[in-house]
Amino acid sequence: MIIIDGKKVSAQVKEQVAEETKALKAKGIVPGLAVILVGDDPASRVYVNNKKKACELVGFRSVEYSLPATTTQQELLDLVEELNNRQDINGILCQLPLPKGLDDNAVIEAISPLKDVDAFHKQNVGRIMIGDYDFLPCTPAGIMEMLRAYDISVDGKKCVVIGRSNIVGKPMGMLLLHENGTVTICHSHTKNLSEITREADILVAAIGKAKFVIADMVGEGAVVIDVGMNRDEKGKLCGDVDFESVKDKCSYITPVPGGVGPMTIAILMKNTLKAAKLQNGIQ
Repeated sequence: MIIIDGKKVSAQVKEQVAEETKALKAKGIVPGLAVILVGDDPASRVYVNNKKKACELVGFRSVEYSLPATTTQQELLDLVEELNNRQDINGILCQLPLPKGLDDNAVIEAISPLKDVDAFHKQNVGRIMIGDYDFLPCTPAGIMEMLRAYDISVDGKKCVVIGRSNIVGKPMGMLLLHENGTVTICHSHTKNLSEITREADILVAAIGKAKFVIADMVGEGAVVIDVGMNRDEKGKLCGDVDFESVKDKCSYITPVPGGVGPMTIAILMKNTLKAAKLQNGIQ
């Protein structure tokens, strides 16, 4: 069993981004990322801080907008519009979920598709569907990057994704399909879940339930990717996979923390770099 080291792969991605950023700076272009945080959710604050650190590391300009939970929908949309029009901002990211009373979808749709570095806008989602895209959602793209880094081929493999969210489950299925995987997406209404997951050559768990995937659900030699970020009964960070019981059955597995998490931010940096290039007419 080999543990897939997300920290190591993400460091390689960020190193590549930093090198390309240096070349852009020589042409007078500094990639800029604006991050909007509404309210004071502690988990969101941690994510935003991590994104800021990553920007510093690769040489981006990062601008943070910390807004009170009392911010109105219109104020938020006005800020997005202002950022859409700013030439020094190449990527716009609004930390989700927003506080109650604010509409996540309206904000996603207000962000220019050219600056939508999370790849959540309908236009970008549609382009992913047909395989003609500029940006990919950060978590699924990070998973594909890890599989490539470990020479794990998707071609012809049975791929099972547990979870059908717009952020991970659905786009994950599409990316595996683009690489010629045979994809099954499972969810809360799936019957005989364990039978399906046991068949998987590559199993991706993205449901947000601590230690949900147990050994009985995993086939011998499977590649197991754990997207979950939960707390167990002792308050310790854990994933959707019961690592201890599953690890001896699989060929590769991602840990939590240190697996998929670091990749998400690395891909965000990659997307922001691409946005800066596209907006400046650089291929």
